[in-house]
Amino acid sequence: MFQWMVWTTPVAVFFICIVLMLAGMTVWELKSPTRLRKGFLPMATTRGDRLFIGLMIMAWINLAYVGFGEKMMDWLALDDPPSLWISFAVSLVVLAWVMRKG
Repeated sequence: MFQWMVWTTPVAVFFICIVLMLAGMTVWELKSPTRLRKGFLPMATTRGDRLFIGLMIMAWINLAYVGFGEKMMDWLALDDPPSLWISFAVSLVVLAWVMRKG
């Protein structure tokens, strides 16, 4: 059923982290209900809103990285495409920034 997907270690870690974040946010919300907060985002958001926005940004960062992988090989004169761990790390930093300051 899932043979069409490329299940590399970075992809599996990415999805495992998403599941763990959703579970953690559910427990956090049950223990401490959230309040609206205004950060750099153009609207007041809750923790769940910021998580959703951050996950969407993570997905776009990773898709762009995969999409430009071959072009980066040409631009940087690399023999192999750059590691997916780079985009994973960058997207986690962006997610943390949105959750903290958004």
